[in-house]
Amino acid sequence: MAKEVAGFIKLQIKGGAANPSPPVGPALGSKGINIMDFCKQFNARTQDKAGKVLPVVITYYADKSFDFVVKTPPVAVQLLEVTKQKSGSAEPNRKKVAEITWEQVKAIAEDKMTDLNCFTVESAMKMVAGTARSMGINVKGDFPGK
Repeated sequence: MAKEVAGFIKLQIKGGAANPSPPVGPALGSKGINIMDFCKQFNARTQDKAGKVLPVVITYYADKSFDFVVKTPPVAVQLLEVTKQKSGSAEPNRKKVAEITWEQVKAIAEDKMTDLNCFTVESAMKMVAGTARSMGINVKGDFPGK
């Protein structure tokens, strides 16, 4: 018989760096989830991605047990990593902070494809390019699609 799902918690935690301090502790503690058990499992599962911000969706059940799914880093974080910027532009429509190529956009889109709600790499590339534009990052050249 399947367990009764009590709810979901969505967090963004650096890989291999989950600890009971906020935001992890209060979010899990208020639901009655074993905080240290989650931290140990999360850190063990994300050792290879240490330091990268990773979204995690925790499903907790009525009997206080839990499962969690670690997703790929957010597109905005990957764009900042590629452009070596600290943050996006305060005025993305006026001040551009960096430029990237369509090849870099394609690499990010292929990496993020499992978490996006699209079916083709071209549509994923357009989503990544839209995020880049809203951060003040120019994409060089013409779209290589059809």
